[in-house]
Amino acid sequence: MAKTRVRPVPVRSSTRTHTKAGPGRPPVHSETWSKVSVVLFDRQIHHLDRLAIDIRGKTGKVLNRAEIIRALIDGLIDSGMDITAAASEADLRGRVARRLGTPYR
Repeated sequence: MAKTRVRPVPVRSSTRTHTKAGPGRPPVHSETWSKVSVVLFDRQIHHLDRLAIDIRGKTGKVLNRAEIIRALIDGLIDSGMDITAAASEADLRGRVARRLGTPYR
């Protein structure tokens, strides 16, 4: 079976440095970033929200969904785990769960 070549999707990066303060929150990112839309299941959103509430209750610090998701992605990247052999989302989920020492359902 021939391998299909996948072309990278161009990503619009933004460096959000304002000289004049605008409306809303001030930028808190120190590196370029891109806004992306990701479909998550309701159960995942509920879990992220519960996690954010629990973190705030234990530490007094506020972490929002995006911060939790970015931390999880960076943690996976920093782990050096090779996930290139994952054949599906379920396979990837199982590999990560086993690496973290949790039984995969």
